[in-house]
Amino acid sequence: MNTTFKTTLKSGTGLLLSLLFSFQTNAQKKPNLLFIMTDQQRYDALSIAGNSVLKTPNLDRLAKQGAMFKNAYTPCAVCGPARSSILTGTTVENNGMKTNDRAYDYQQNGLMTMPTFDEILSGQGYHCEYYGKWHTQSSHATVYKNPQKTARNGKSIFGPEGQSYVYDDFLNQKSPNRKLKEGELYDTFTHRPYKTNPLDIFHGITDAEIKQQKLKSIQPDLNGELLINKKFSMTAFQAKQTIEALERLKDSTFSITCSFHFPHAPMLPTKPYSNRYPAKNMVAPFSISDDMENSPYKKANGRLEHLEYSDPEKIKYMISSYYGLVSEVDDWVGKILNKLDELGLAENTLVIFTSDHGEMLGAHGLREKNVFYEESAHIPLMIRFPGEIEKNKVVNGYISTVDLFATILDYLKVGQNKSDGKSLRGVMEGTDLEHGKYVVTEWDYRGDIESNYMIVKDGWKLIIPYSENSTVINAMYDLNTDPYEMNNLIGKNPEKLKYAEEAEDLRKCLLEWLKKNKSAHLDGVRKRKLI
Repeated sequence: MNTTFKTTLKSGTGLLLSLLFSFQTNAQKKPNLLFIMTDQQRYDALSIAGNSVLKTPNLDRLAKQGAMFKNAYTPCAVCGPARSSILTGTTVENNGMKTNDRAYDYQQNGLMTMPTFDEILSGQGYHCEYYGKWHTQSSHATVYKNPQKTARNGKSIFGPEGQSYVYDDFLNQKSPNRKLKEGELYDTFTHRPYKTNPLDIFHGITDAEIKQQKLKSIQPDLNGELLINKKFSMTAFQAKQTIEALERLKDSTFSITCSFHFPHAPMLPTKPYSNRYPAKNMVAPFSISDDMENSPYKKANGRLEHLEYSDPEKIKYMISSYYGLVSEVDDWVGKILNKLDELGLAENTLVIFTSDHGEMLGAHGLREKNVFYEESAHIPLMIRFPGEIEKNKVVNGYISTVDLFATILDYLKVGQNKSDGKSLRGVMEGTDLEHGKYVVTEWDYRGDIESNYMIVKDGWKLIIPYSENSTVINAMYDLNTDPYEMNNLIGKNPEKLKYAEEAEDLRKCLLEWLKKNKSAHLDGVRKRKLI
């Protein structure tokens, strides 16, 4: 045997032993968690969910590599409450985070006293980092070990607007601001120029006029094209932070959250996403002209003041922008998943993709969320874990993202913790025939002057306030025959007695849920007259 051959054999044996050791180490290593969440993405904003216009190849790939949930719902169609429930696995009533203004350093006894899944994972040796929108109690963020915890102005990334301040620092370095050109305005979110479209509140108004008249706007008022390079968008920034964290923590046991701001307002995609779905080709929602005379949401979200969202032509601009923002998220999710593959982490990482709530996008003439219509409450959910979760699994059961807390602890094998939800393992594997029969969403922002509970079962949906004497209209829809929720079968319907049996069956299940979660509203729901 010549010397060269001996050296090659010795080198090859060493490589083989090294690979074997690496395989054994990975096999013994605790599973990682990658939690990806968008803000305000409705269930049908996915091509795999049946959207024939919007293309989401990377999210579709994730769904095919694991389980896709057809009937996943938000615990509450508002950012802060939904996120608090996801993190703690508790109902909004039980964690107390019932409004957005209770986020960050809001002080109240008994508010969100339970641990988050990341606090539990950290206690089990996990290295936890979180990137993007936080929007819940700041006290629960001390567990995160992000390399950068504050912006240049000293503000915490887990305080009010904290992540935006860090993004501002990035933009100021990579994309310095410039003076406005004719037809441009400053986006109040990034403070960079944008071109308005006809849905924008300031369309046709100059910056000088805005200042002279002291006009104000909020994020949902802004619609158009953001005039910065796509490399510097907030979505790109948050995804790159996540990719850098994966590279840095590849040899650790980690829990990394990527919490994208978009497709939440402002509806300002950058090129090429702003041009990807031309507004002229978009189709207005089927329900956009609903007169809402037999609906609890006739005045919701400033509907009677914002008549432009009932305009079938103007709403096409919002749909175009929204789809562009989702496409950008999809592109970056693809890059994140590719990085997992490149680093050899995919096989040992539980990946969850979901959203906090949906977006009305002109349905029933409404914008934003805050209501129990499908566009607002029904959200995407995909879970992938090779070797543990079957590929191409489609789950039809009704579930809430409150269940993700218990699901994470189950699959990462870190023991059980008190939760109002339940692990989705049994639903996915077909061994739990009870969980998934119905789902409940709640909303308690201003008490019983609005609808407080939604329950969906077998395609039937009941929407009611939680008190006996509330004057809010009861609503019930048969989604099997009325998927756009145009025909309230109770409320002011003169034939509502025909549906008493279905309404009482839904109430029975809602009472079961309220009793299980020790709700203070059990008696009020029991006494309320439905028909």
